[in-house]
Amino acid sequence: MECSCSSLLSSNSMETIYSTQFSSFKPLFDLKSIPKLTSFKGISAKASYDTCVPKKGLSSIDEQKLGAADLVYHVNGKINPSYLTRDLRILDGFDDEYGGVIVDSERLPANPNVFASMLRFSVSHWKAKEKKGIWLKLPVEKSDLVPVAVKQGFEYHHAEKGYVMLTYWLPEGPSMLPANASHQVGVGGFVVNDKNEVLVVQEKHCAPSFVGLWKIPTGFIDESEEIYAGAVREVKEETGIDTEFLEVVAFRHVHNVAFEKSDLFFICMLKPLSTRIIVDVHEIQAAKWMPLIEFVEQPFIQQDSMFKKVIDICKARLGGCYCGLSVHQLASRFDGKISTLYYNCIDN
Repeated sequence: MECSCSSLLSSNSMETIYSTQFSSFKPLFDLKSIPKLTSFKGISAKASYDTCVPKKGLSSIDEQKLGAADLVYHVNGKINPSYLTRDLRILDGFDDEYGGVIVDSERLPANPNVFASMLRFSVSHWKAKEKKGIWLKLPVEKSDLVPVAVKQGFEYHHAEKGYVMLTYWLPEGPSMLPANASHQVGVGGFVVNDKNEVLVVQEKHCAPSFVGLWKIPTGFIDESEEIYAGAVREVKEETGIDTEFLEVVAFRHVHNVAFEKSDLFFICMLKPLSTRIIVDVHEIQAAKWMPLIEFVEQPFIQQDSMFKKVIDICKARLGGCYCGLSVHQLASRFDGKISTLYYNCIDN
């Protein structure tokens, strides 16, 4: 299990998608009522166009509706309705709050040639409108459009199981779009019962140097999962033990781990609510309650300064000589969401 935490569209977030859609093409006015003709550079040397634009001010999205979808083309001085092809339309999309465009992935053309024409025309249009970045999400079923976008200058941003995200920075200078998630987040559950025994496991799949090592249950948090909830879940999945989160007693930060990403690992103190161990046979070789002294005296822990320090911290917490970070749910006007804040809180 791996989880990357970060914001993609703004600081997951990139997780905000706006719902105002461009309308599909349809005639909005009588062709006979066109008052004049103006040249349309870049489409055809012999083509000209005119538009029927309301007198009222338009939003940026309305302007894009009329910018390409509602053009009337004339070839050699005559109206040619057959020239109104989808190739000359702007891709459907949404304005984001940072002056960029998010292409609607559900309304992409299936034909790569049509997509190439529309994409080229759309990029030119958005550049003229002084848009910033373009976010292009291509579902796996339309993966044949990926090389088309790359050929036109789009770059890979990130990929998930069902799609690949590409971006295009329109202004001059370096891209200001947020980078892909830079970290993965792991948790470890330090569980001690009233007999001063710690819950430990031996992993089924591990490096040769770790074979036979008894360690605390660990794992990665899932997408949109809280740190404290991930620790409780991992302990339950690996050992069958129900627990209650108490505190984050420490966390580790290391770089260039998986796929050159950084890693955050939170050690959580948990209170056991059950005692019967049920081993996850897919991940865990064995699990048991081990006396804390015996656990600490393992050669691997004694020889590793970081692990030894973590155990010292956990022992200090059990002895009341250390206070970790407890969980507090607070609302923030900054983003309008309930956030989890971890901080020390000593009860008088």
